[in-house]
Amino acid sequence: MRVTIAQINTTNGDIAGNISKIVAAIEKAKSDGSDLVVFPEVVTHGYTSQDWFQDADIIENVGEPLRDIIPVTKGITAVIGTIRKNEDGDGRRLYNAAAVVSDGELLGFADKTLLPEYDVFDDPRYFEPSEKRRLFEGKGVKLGVVVCEDFWNDKTFWKERLYESDPTDEVIAMGADIIVSVNASPYNKGKIKLRCDMVAHRAKLQKKPIVFVNLVGGNDGIVFDGASLIADEEGDIILQAAAFEEFVETVELDVRKPDARGITGGEIDAIHKALVLGIRDYAAKNGFKKAVLGLSGGIDSALVATLACEAIGAENLLCVMMPSPFSSAGSIGDSEELVRNLGCDSRIEPISDAFEVLVDQLDLKTPTKGGESLAAENLQSRLRGVILMAISNAEGRLLLSTGNKSELAVGYCTLYGDTNGGLAVLGDVLKTEVWQIARHINEKAGHEVIPNRIIDKKPSAELAPNQFDQDSLPPYEVMDPILKMYFEQKASPSEIIAAGHDRDRVYWILNKVEHPANEFKRQQLPPTLIISKNAIGIGRRRPITHKYRR
Repeated sequence: MRVTIAQINTTNGDIAGNISKIVAAIEKAKSDGSDLVVFPEVVTHGYTSQDWFQDADIIENVGEPLRDIIPVTKGITAVIGTIRKNEDGDGRRLYNAAAVVSDGELLGFADKTLLPEYDVFDDPRYFEPSEKRRLFEGKGVKLGVVVCEDFWNDKTFWKERLYESDPTDEVIAMGADIIVSVNASPYNKGKIKLRCDMVAHRAKLQKKPIVFVNLVGGNDGIVFDGASLIADEEGDIILQAAAFEEFVETVELDVRKPDARGITGGEIDAIHKALVLGIRDYAAKNGFKKAVLGLSGGIDSALVATLACEAIGAENLLCVMMPSPFSSAGSIGDSEELVRNLGCDSRIEPISDAFEVLVDQLDLKTPTKGGESLAAENLQSRLRGVILMAISNAEGRLLLSTGNKSELAVGYCTLYGDTNGGLAVLGDVLKTEVWQIARHINEKAGHEVIPNRIIDKKPSAELAPNQFDQDSLPPYEVMDPILKMYFEQKASPSEIIAAGHDRDRVYWILNKVEHPANEFKRQQLPPTLIISKNAIGIGRRRPITHKYRR
């Protein structure tokens, strides 16, 4: 049996565009002589359409995409992630479903049962769970079709499970010859390997081939990596789709020959590709051809500039340097060297005169006026934010925010200043990971794309004389492991302390994270590209107003 993975990049609500991609993939599969083509979850409408799934006109016209797709399936079987109306009148008005279409005929639907509501997921808000199971026959083969989470509850793989039932076990017990799983599984660190291990384990244990197809593409802050795969009945991966790009390719299921076309690099390489895809899709899907950012001479803005050039092309990026009275000459020089390396446009827009005018007008204290003032420090950041937003408005450029997760977690950022922007590129990237990605880019290029002076310099906001981040924060090498445990593992303070971290430091950091003033800042951030579990933004929900303390 020949099987095609149709790992396509969809856009929420672009019904015509999504149908066009689906039809093109079906035609490609037919030209490959494929018997079966499998698409990801909800490719007709876009899985992250959120409350669009509650709108009456969407619900009433929910079946229209399939009517255009079904005639194209003459001579092939297609499994297509979609939504369908709940006709019973009770419960949610939609099912999250996989439509099984063969030779121009709709055979039926496999509806999703297990509806996740953790991290970035909120399926119970939109979909009714189904308790029905059935098999679909094609070419003399019985297909057991399941939708995403319905595959992710294998009691022999997971130490802890979220659900009692296992729809995949049920279709296996019914006599399925092949398991087909349609997915919209977002990228986060370690996820690609986890999926491979999970699919291979189940295929080998059940002696069943598994076709696992995953969505690819950026949708606001959520990045789907694709990395679809097919395992044979021995648990060997015979096709691994390329990660972070569209992939429509065919493999002979019975050949049992490993296929390494889509094998990816290490985790830092995966994060790098996820961020590039996130920028590219957010810009393209929202109609931005050009971008702008503030280039400070520090590593964060240098990395965002480098990623943006890769995502949208150096000719479409403008880097703006905005020196203040406290900016070092080295920062401007380092920024200019980076711009030359990247080949992007740049300009210098000094803020010193405007800063001095406003300091005098508002009678703010500064080191030059006999005192220190946080308001004066923040004023510099906000002046830069005003300039960048003005350029964004005037030239139709997407403003990229450059703050990293370590800073945002503890509130080391300025609201309406360095948090301004249309997309927070590094908002889920720890400072130590920023350095790792920068070094990875240079190693991959074989030369200094990002000048080593930028990577190696001590982090500084340069808002006051001789100011360094470590004057206000623990060293990032100390702070980041604590933040990683707290966010990604949801570890308790006692668990973090038991891992060897200083008690006082742990409580200081965590109370900084949870302080209402810092949550207030984070909830006004632009959409954040997500690369980890329980990330700042849609994956983590906290009230601003609270009295909880660690």
